Order: sequence, then structure tokens, then C-alpha cells
Amino acid sequence: MPRLPIRGTRRNVTWGMAASATLHCLTGCAIGEVLGMVIGTALGWSTVPTIVLAVALAFFFGYALTLVGLRRAGVNWRMAVRLALAADTLSIVVMEIVDNAVMVAVPGAMDAGLASGLFWGALAFALLVAFLVTWPVNKWIIGRGKGHAVVHAYHH
Repeated sequence: MPRLPIRGTRRNVTWGMAASATLHCLTGCAIGEVLGMVIGTALGWSTVPTIVLAVALAFFFGYALTLVGLRRAGVNWRMAVRLALAADTLSIVVMEIVDNAVMVAVPGAMDAGLASGLFWGALAFALLVAFLVTWPVNKWIIGRGKGHAVVHAYHH
């Protein structure tokens, strides 16, 4: 995978840069998570298939957001896919593990209906916790010239 240098070293990576990368990841993950949880809950699926769908959609939308930006910057499909995989995979993995663990840990959240405040509150809380855990992970990744540092050169 390509590794593009970023200015400075790990100590020059700000928490703001990491927050921006984490918000990017959270956006794609949240779209997929919400859609997957809504579909699974609406269809009356059990916890495992609902989580599998939510995770699959979170990866899809997480990568899609990066791909759209790279394609707009003129990067060809093959390189865009490679860059998206390099930039987003670890961040999405961490976010999904934390997000889904929180949802499962909140009593009744996975069985609550779509009209339930418990469902939406637990989902919002799970995404917040996932952001807070993934934020320092992204700071560490970016500080090593990986993660969103890989695609940063293509941002306008």
C-alpha cells in the first residue's frame, strides 16, 4: 500500500487532525450502522444478523465516502480503492467493534423497536463512545504516516 509522508512526526499530529479523520470515519460508519440497525430491527431480525448487516454497511459507506473524494480528485479507480482500504480499514474496524459492543451491552437496546427512545439513545451513545475510542487510534495512525495521512495529499 502507498505510504505518503506527512509533515513532521507523530508529535506534530494535532488532536484536531485526528478528530477530523475520526469524524470522516464516524460519518460513513454511522450511515451504515443506522441503516443496518433500522433494517434489521424493522425486519425483526435477531442481534447477530442485524449486527452483520450494520457492520457490512458501515464498511461500505465508510469506504464509499473516501472513494468519492479520491475520484473527485482525479484518482483512478484502482488506486482509489487501494488508498481507501489503506486509509480507512483500521479506523472502521475499531469503530465497529466499539460501537457494536456498546449496543449489545446496553440492556434491551438490540430488541427495542424503532419508535423506542432506548434504541436511538443507545445507538447515539454507542457512536459517541466509538468516536472517543477511535480518535486517539487515528491520531496514532496518522502520526505514522498511515490512515487518513495516506489520502490527505489528495484533498483540495
